[in-house]
Amino acid sequence: MKSRYVILLLSVGLLASFGGALAYRYVFFDSQARQGPSLSGESQPAVNLVGQQRPDFRIGSDTGEWVSADLFDGQVTLLNFWATWCAPCRKEMPMLVELYEEHSDQGFEVVGVAMDDVQQARDFAEDIGVTYTVLIGSTDVMAMVQSYGNLSGVLPYSVLIDRDGIIRWTYAGELDPEELARRVKQWL
Repeated sequence: MKSRYVILLLSVGLLASFGGALAYRYVFFDSQARQGPSLSGESQPAVNLVGQQRPDFRIGSDTGEWVSADLFDGQVTLLNFWATWCAPCRKEMPMLVELYEEHSDQGFEVVGVAMDDVQQARDFAEDIGVTYTVLIGSTDVMAMVQSYGNLSGVLPYSVLIDRDGIIRWTYAGELDPEELARRVKQWL
């Protein structure tokens, strides 16, 4: 009798785990496919904030300091939400370093916002030579990415903000280097 009870509990536990895994996959991976490209060929976030004032934030950096949105006032800023476990995020980061170094003297900032473990994000950013600002968190970063229009949590997710703090472009998915460079130059 006890063995049947144990088997029943294990079966229920496995089914619950499987259901949780499906829900996670649906929310974080399939949502990009559900959103699909727009008529212009761009992947659309859940909420379109283009043309609106950027939301405020205050998140810890990889150096342990608190960083607020107003630190980047007067700059053209690219917020790039990423994680060490996200393959497309890892792939595009060297390109972001290059773009930042090419245009930083013109008032361009890249802010990498990692939804990750602090030490893992720090180590990864150091390993690939990230020279731009890196912010790191978990629930605070999840709240931040949602406030910037990404309700589904798709990573990478990027937001381009002009010098006046107005959101000019958002993109869910791996960035195309030429498209990003064109958009950045448009606002410099």
